[in-house]
Amino acid sequence: MSQVLQCADRPLDLRCPQVMGILNVTPDSFSDGGLFVSVDAALMQTRRMVAQGAAIIDVGGESTRPGATAVSVQEELDRVAPVVEAIARELPPVIVSVDTSKAAVMTEAVALGAGLINDVRALREPGALQAASDAGVPVCLMHMAGDDPRSMQEDPHYVDVVDDITLFLRGRIRACEAAGIPASRLLLDPGFGFGKRVTHNLLIMQRLREFLALGKPLLIGVSRKSMIGAVLDRAAHERLPGSLALATMACQQGAQIIRAHDVAATVDAVKMWHAVRTVS
Repeated sequence: MSQVLQCADRPLDLRCPQVMGILNVTPDSFSDGGLFVSVDAALMQTRRMVAQGAAIIDVGGESTRPGATAVSVQEELDRVAPVVEAIARELPPVIVSVDTSKAAVMTEAVALGAGLINDVRALREPGALQAASDAGVPVCLMHMAGDDPRSMQEDPHYVDVVDDITLFLRGRIRACEAAGIPASRLLLDPGFGFGKRVTHNLLIMQRLREFLALGKPLLIGVSRKSMIGAVLDRAAHERLPGSLALATMACQQGAQIIRAHDVAATVDAVKMWHAVRTVS
């Protein structure tokens, strides 16, 4: 597995885990909906996260929480494209990721400067495989039970959650390679909270290292998620300690990108873990 991921014209060093800052330009995301919908607010938050140590900014224009309202291609483009363009223009050192499942949004975002595609549906939407292949940038394939975030939590069940996710991801890797996306451009995300019960999420974290057998960098998103609320009885804005505990555990088990709302604290936790791990 390469220790450098080439995101368009920007290399991402994976010898130490990197933090991906979450930038939701949506009115209805579960934790920060409505806060960064204007380009100016999005740029201000991006500058803040970059100063705090984020190596990647993940721009999302459609909420994927259970029960969220679907948005059209044009509406998502209207939300995402100006922000991606502004970040790429104003803050060129940072890597911009586009959090989307729509082929047209992938194509436009990469044309405007995005260097990574982050897809919760693992390129299963019409045209997404071809769009990602043509884009020429790395792609994160995430596991989700079913294909619709709005219904994914209705009755998730697995024979063995880690084995079942592994089987799904292997299939998506094969589909990508058949579409002309080389293995070196793929990242994997087991999809914490996407069609999983609390026990499923805890088992995935406990056995996270098993996904390394797939030979791809792991991107992990556990920040402020409901599994933390369920275990600790905390509202979304009170879940930082739980988020940091899980982020550190993910690093210990080989995760190379940690997706987070609270960038400064997460960067500190990752740096501290890395310092202990590499001291001689």
